[in-house]
Amino acid sequence: QVQLVESGGGLVQPGGSLRLSCAASGFIFSKWTMGWYRQAPGKQREFVAGVTTGGSTVYADSVKGRFTISRDNAKNTVYLQMNSLKPGDTAAYYCNRAQRWGQGTQVAVSS
Repeated sequence: QVQLVESGGGLVQPGGSLRLSCAASGFIFSKWTMGWYRQAPGKQREFVAGVTTGGSTVYADSVKGRFTISRDNAKNTVYLQMNSLKPGDTAAYYCNRAQRWGQGTQVAVSS
């Protein structure tokens, strides 16, 4: 069955960096667009970034220029490199493939 397992979250100071990973299994990874979403406490889940099968990327305006999504089809993994983190980036981050979701990884940005 489809499984998406996120990792790499943690506590980081403002201005710091983290790299999230999402290991996928149970489907032909290279044939699917993949995405990252996030949900802060008390807020709706929102789109962060997406990468198509061809490697094209799209970002939410709030993270453009700071976050980079990438994929490694040989490893069935999608990444989210997050730089210049802000307290407003604090959220649970979820990997997405169509209607499927991972369990999420928590990112906290605080001094």
